[in-house]
Amino acid sequence: MIKAILVFNNHGKPRLTKFYQRYSEEMQQQIVRETFHLVSKRDDNVCNFLEGGTLIGGSDYKLIYRHYATLYFVFCVDSSESELGILDLIQVQYILNEMVLGGMVLETNMNEIVSQIEAQNKLEKSEAGLAAAPARAVSAVKNINLPEIPRNINFGDLNFKVPNLPSFK
Repeated sequence: MIKAILVFNNHGKPRLTKFYQRYSEEMQQQIVRETFHLVSKRDDNVCNFLEGGTLIGGSDYKLIYRHYATLYFVFCVDSSESELGILDLIQVQYILNEMVLGGMVLETNMNEIVSQIEAQNKLEKSEAGLAAAPARAVSAVKNINLPEIPRNINFGDLNFKVPNLPSFK
């Protein structure tokens, strides 16, 4: 059973909240804050399922989420729900958000919608590769096998003198 559907931005501001169990307004806000804290601190490359927070049912419930661009889509469900089924449902929700904005239908051509979603997925994958770039660069520099450190570097008309530096090893 689905307990709640939450959509919030990268700063934790709710964009859509739908609770299927009665909670006070204060409790709903606490649930949104706790859920945002749980999912936002996770790396984008890890599993999209985690144990529910203490406010939404603890270990008896799961948070199933996807992070698209600037939005988190989170379903709070009990153990009877299929994780993969909920991820499909999140994809449908994302598609609906591509079609409708602020109550206005933006796009009805499915080919255009699918094209935009594929472009967004491609962008997300390329950004994930960029996150690891600094570590790869440091590793590449450390693995350079130079017999000696160059003392003069020339770039066209520019000449640079390299001071004596300690070894990286």
